[in-house]
Amino acid sequence: MTLEGLAFAIFLFLLRILNNAIGTVRVILITRDKRFLASVLAFIEALIFAVVFANVVSDLTNIANLLAYCLGFSIGGYVGMAIESRFITSYVTVNIITHERGHHLATALRERGFGVTETVGEGRDGMVLMLRSVIARRDVPDALAAVREVQPEAFVSVEEARTIQHGWVRQNVAGNYR
Repeated sequence: MTLEGLAFAIFLFLLRILNNAIGTVRVILITRDKRFLASVLAFIEALIFAVVFANVVSDLTNIANLLAYCLGFSIGGYVGMAIESRFITSYVTVNIITHERGHHLATALRERGFGVTETVGEGRDGMVLMLRSVIARRDVPDALAAVREVQPEAFVSVEEARTIQHGWVRQNVAGNYR
């Protein structure tokens, strides 16, 4: 393999990373109803894909280009998820249902800066306290750690929050909350 051939395979690899990273971010934007931006990214994604794909399928015996294409795709997904976690704030709703120590758990979550709504309910085995908190996705491990510390037997579900308005959500900057 020539130096020029290797350089071209690296170029295809980098383009494929960019292509898949854009695709990952585009899908996230679609789920957030950001149609225009998602459409712009789709155009760029398709253009890069066409260029890379055309160069790979024109010579399927070129193993370096084929490997660059496949590796670029796999790493591009990882890069896209890293971009999402670093630059795109996404929110989830954490629902917690417990028979015991519910108010203590709510207090522990509030002490960590989370907003929590407490609701009394009735489950199969009697009265329960239902806690609900909308938090940034990157804060989920911290919230779940608080649940495990106070009431490890609590039922917890985490679901995507597509849109949020008003209310009180912990800021990601240490010490700054709103």
